[in-house]
Amino acid sequence: MMPPPPPGHFLRAAGRGPAEQRSPSPPSAPGPGAAGMSAASTAEPGAAPRAPFAAGPSAEQQQQQEEEGGEEEGEDGGGGARPWAAPEKLLHEARLRAKAKRRLRRTSSRDSAREPPAEEPGAEPGSPKGRAHDRRSRGGKGRGLPKKGGAGGKGVWGAPGVVYGYQEPDARDPNYDEVAQGDTVYATVVPELEEDELEQNVQPMVLEYFEHGDTGEVVELLRGLNLGGRRHAVPSLAVVLALEGKASHRELTSRLLSDLVGRVLSPDDVAWAFDEMLRDLPDLILDAPEAPQMLGQFIARAVADHALPLDFLERYKGRVGCEHARAALDHAAVLLRIKRDVNRLDNVWGVGGGQRPVKHLVKEMNLLLREYLLSGDVSEAERCLRALEVPHFHHELVYEAVVMVLEGAGDAPVTTMVALLQVLWETGLVTLDQMNRGFQRVYAALADLSLDAPLAHARLERLLELCCQRGVVTRALRDACPARGRKRFVSEGDGGRVKQ
Repeated sequence: MMPPPPPGHFLRAAGRGPAEQRSPSPPSAPGPGAAGMSAASTAEPGAAPRAPFAAGPSAEQQQQQEEEGGEEEGEDGGGGARPWAAPEKLLHEARLRAKAKRRLRRTSSRDSAREPPAEEPGAEPGSPKGRAHDRRSRGGKGRGLPKKGGAGGKGVWGAPGVVYGYQEPDARDPNYDEVAQGDTVYATVVPELEEDELEQNVQPMVLEYFEHGDTGEVVELLRGLNLGGRRHAVPSLAVVLALEGKASHRELTSRLLSDLVGRVLSPDDVAWAFDEMLRDLPDLILDAPEAPQMLGQFIARAVADHALPLDFLERYKGRVGCEHARAALDHAAVLLRIKRDVNRLDNVWGVGGGQRPVKHLVKEMNLLLREYLLSGDVSEAERCLRALEVPHFHHELVYEAVVMVLEGAGDAPVTTMVALLQVLWETGLVTLDQMNRGFQRVYAALADLSLDAPLAHARLERLLELCCQRGVVTRALRDACPARGRKRFVSEGDGGRVKQ
């Protein structure tokens, strides 16, 4: 039995005004239903009975009830008589703002503005069955349209009723099978050469052409290169190399330009190349002082060979401001005017060394030796011999020099010719093989030379002795000289019959 509450006990009800004193209830004996009756007596009248094991309010509902109760207590706690103090009023406003923010967070969501998906007919609102077959994106992104246009899904090739046509196989496809595609044609792709790469490839090609002179090989090599828009650089590079070379190289370059046109180059490409060289003449003169004259000869020869358009010179009339370019064009015009009846200016560079006839070379060497015997200028004779560009034929010069000494008169030609042979030997212009071959040819023809020059043996021995002393010929070559023959008669009464 519970003792009665002491007198003066106050019970304060939440949400009401000042505490009221309640009269104590008379004690009653607890019965079998005392607990149930006490629980029922504390409930509000008219409220539905609660299950004995029902869960209480959630934490969020308890917090909301405390806030509402605290707000009502703050508003009525003072009995409505005491006014708000400044700190209490500020604290009350802060609580209201915090409560409004919490309510806003609970009610807001990222898809609250979007309309809820349509539910299936017959399905209860909010039931997951209504969205079981919804193909729209559930990630909160997109326009709300079905994924893949309604054609997605496992093992699905596309939307119903769609007929796909033939598609070309893609080599980037991971399932691409090269063998299953049938006959495959492979094409070699050659990248276009840059300016530096072009010079590295063409320059050795031209220098090698100066050695063999085969234009067909150069054409095949150039066809294997992707010149692109730099085809005009080939004739320009060949002409610049020829300006620094010999006359035979310039002749070969003119032939190369004539053979390249129509096969690798066009007349416009050659014209473009000569136009650039005319602009670069001030720089070319630094390496080749005779560049304007030689460039004019190249232009005249190219026009005659139809490698340049016939109106090439007409394009520059009155439009050239450079003095050197004007000199080159004037020289080309003069050559074309002189050779107007000749289709090809074949001799504009002279005849090349290896291309000259043997008779012409022999005649040139005879003139060289006669001029040397008259002037005695060794350097001029050496320069003329180099200009012939026939190092393989220098044995002819040795032969003609020895024969000229044998057929000459006096000892002056012997010493003069020995001085020339010594200079040619020391400079390396005449090699040991060429020197030996020239004297051996004299030995073989000595019997015929003796018919016209009875003193040929004596002069040859004199010449060989001087040459051996100065180191021009070896002792073995000197000792190989044939001895002078003697005529022996049979007897005095044979009538002068020579013994065989």
